[in-house]
Amino acid sequence: MLTEERQAWSSGCARVAGVDEAGRGPLAGPVFAAAVCFPSGLFAAGIPSKLVGLTDSKKLSAAQRDRYFDQLVQLPDIDYGIACADVAEIDEINILQATWRAMHRAVDGLKQSPDLVLVDGPHLPKWPYPSRPLVRGDSRSLSIAAASVLAKVSRDRAMLDLDRRYPNYGFARHKGYGTKAHLEALRRYGPAPCHRRSFRGVVVDPSSGDG
Repeated sequence: MLTEERQAWSSGCARVAGVDEAGRGPLAGPVFAAAVCFPSGLFAAGIPSKLVGLTDSKKLSAAQRDRYFDQLVQLPDIDYGIACADVAEIDEINILQATWRAMHRAVDGLKQSPDLVLVDGPHLPKWPYPSRPLVRGDSRSLSIAAASVLAKVSRDRAMLDLDRRYPNYGFARHKGYGTKAHLEALRRYGPAPCHRRSFRGVVVDPSSGDG
C-alpha cells in the first residue's frame, strides 16, 4: 500500500498527497473529498500500529472507518484537508466538475503544498499540482486509502445531520443513495432542498412540498 509513495519519495518528492472523494452517486447531499499527506519518516519502522489494516473505505465497516478517521486526524505528523461541494454547485456545474472542485479545495486545505498528488481514478482535475491518476488507488495507495476514509466518514456524518433536518427521507440509512425506500419517499414528499435536482430519479413535483 506504500509502493506509489515510496517511489515518489525516492524520486525526490518529499510531500506526496493522496486524494479521494465520497458521494458522487447519491441523489442528495454534498460530494466530499479529502487529501492526506504522510511524512515519509512515519514509516521508517513500518506502518504504525494504529494504521495497520487501513484500506479502501468501502472494504471497512462503519466502526472501522470511524476508528481510522479519529486516528488519522489525531496523529500530529499527518497533514490532511477535507472539503466538499454543495448541492447547488453540483446542480450548476455537474457532479464530475463539483467533485474536482471539492478535491481542489481539499488539497488547498493542506498546510503545505504537495510535490505530487496521487488521485484515485483514471482522470485528473485541472489544477496546478503535479499529479498522477491511479485507478483503484484506494486499494493501492495508503495515502489515497486514508483520504477515502476521511471523505467517506465526513460525508456520512453530514448525511446524519441532514437526516435530523429532513427525517422523512431516511438519509441515516441510505446516505442519499437511490434505494427503493428513498425513491418512494421522493414520490411521497417531493425533493428536499438537499436533493440534487439535476440527477435522474429526483422527481420535482411543483405540487409537492420541500419535505
